[in-house]
Amino acid sequence: MSRPLRVAIGGVHIESSTFSPHLSTADDFDVTRGDSLLARYGWLSPAGPWAADVEWIPLVHARALPGGAVAPDTYDAWHAEILDGLTAAGPVDGVLLDIHGAMSVAGRDDAEGHLVTAIRSVIGPEPFVSAAMDLHGNVSHALFDGCDLLTCYRTAPHVDVWETRERAARNLVDALRRGQRPHKALVHVPILLPGEMTSTRLDPARGLYARIPEIESRQGVIDAAIWIGFAWADEPRCSGAVVATGTDAAVTAEAARELGEHFWAARDAFSFVAPTGSMDECLTEAMVAVKDPARRPFFISDSGDNPGAGGADDVTFALERMLARQEIADGSIRAVYASLVDPEAVAQVADLPLGSPVSVRVGGRIDSRDPGPLPLEGVLEAVADDPDGGRCVSVRVGGLSVFVTSRRMQYRELASYARLGVTVSTVDLVVVKIGYLEPELFDAAGDWLLALTPGGVDQDLQRLPYERLPRPIFPLERGFAADLTVVTG
Repeated sequence: MSRPLRVAIGGVHIESSTFSPHLSTADDFDVTRGDSLLARYGWLSPAGPWAADVEWIPLVHARALPGGAVAPDTYDAWHAEILDGLTAAGPVDGVLLDIHGAMSVAGRDDAEGHLVTAIRSVIGPEPFVSAAMDLHGNVSHALFDGCDLLTCYRTAPHVDVWETRERAARNLVDALRRGQRPHKALVHVPILLPGEMTSTRLDPARGLYARIPEIESRQGVIDAAIWIGFAWADEPRCSGAVVATGTDAAVTAEAARELGEHFWAARDAFSFVAPTGSMDECLTEAMVAVKDPARRPFFISDSGDNPGAGGADDVTFALERMLARQEIADGSIRAVYASLVDPEAVAQVADLPLGSPVSVRVGGRIDSRDPGPLPLEGVLEAVADDPDGGRCVSVRVGGLSVFVTSRRMQYRELASYARLGVTVSTVDLVVVKIGYLEPELFDAAGDWLLALTPGGVDQDLQRLPYERLPRPIFPLERGFAADLTVVTG
């Protein structure tokens, strides 16, 4: 090609629990445009050799912490801006979609499939489209049809996010330079599991994803990807999936079939990444565990309200159970609860002098399930501004520091605790609204339990009121034969 390739970049990145009452609006998103959007990508700062002879055209990228379904007007605004940007850009050779894959829009289905279909209506059938996704996304037939290349993360916790985006971009540029539209193959695998049963730290997910490099090295294969799917949305597209892309149609289809069969064969081996129990059972174990220095700090995941998966971040169930423990109330055990979002409560106490007594009700304003808003009678021990949580406070009740934030956030990094005066290594117990422990917490933990708490991302899928999933689907049903039909394109 005598002229530089023209590739547009944009997308909307969020995973949405349809079981959470939280509604994700524009205020929840961080938005980048223009040079700031291009600066997100390491391969453009400076451009690597493979990316140099390309005109990269920024559209808009909107990214939010997982939450509830996206408000229709919020989605419509990003949708329109992407389409308007493509129209203004004129003819392009390709589009890089930087998306999650599990966005739900209130009252609608298959947001990403809708978006790529609309993009095609602007750019036409000839340009290539490549999607970079989270492995907890979903691959609908519409998304598969609209894209030429799809890939996703290969680690959970996700430590290969930027590597995946670069792979999607590089695969796109390579395909455009070859001038051959890739062959692609999709297998839907009737499995739907929470991420906390599919961490790539452990088998069978570790072994399943370890198959990808060998398959990808085969002549005629460009990329192979496995989607676990998103368990906390009640949409027909929600299930496991495998997509392979390549230059040889038969080899590509065989790669997808093989990975799909391995995924299905492993279904009974998936289990939670840590021992589980009710919140009370986990606290009882913690009361014993913290007496052993080797098991401190002891972590408990308040997993049902994990904002990192879409929980409202203000269910007070786990906090109530902590406050009922005498060892925590009298200070015998030093504990942290991270966290509840409640900007109203923060505003009531944040301007008081440190050390002031406080009496405030917290939580239960978004997801009001029992026990709802809880009274905190304690002392204001810290106030800090957090890049994720906004203005945050720590209220000390006996031996417990309760973190309250102005914005939904996930306390996954040690620096976030330090801003509120807590050195995690010096406390006995940390209860955090999270699922599997993110890397810094995993390394810091002396021991760990996963509490099966209520919330919009309940780990016990049998408790969720699914009505629209494709059925049968494992583990909601068992003992059925899977249809692992290979769909090609």
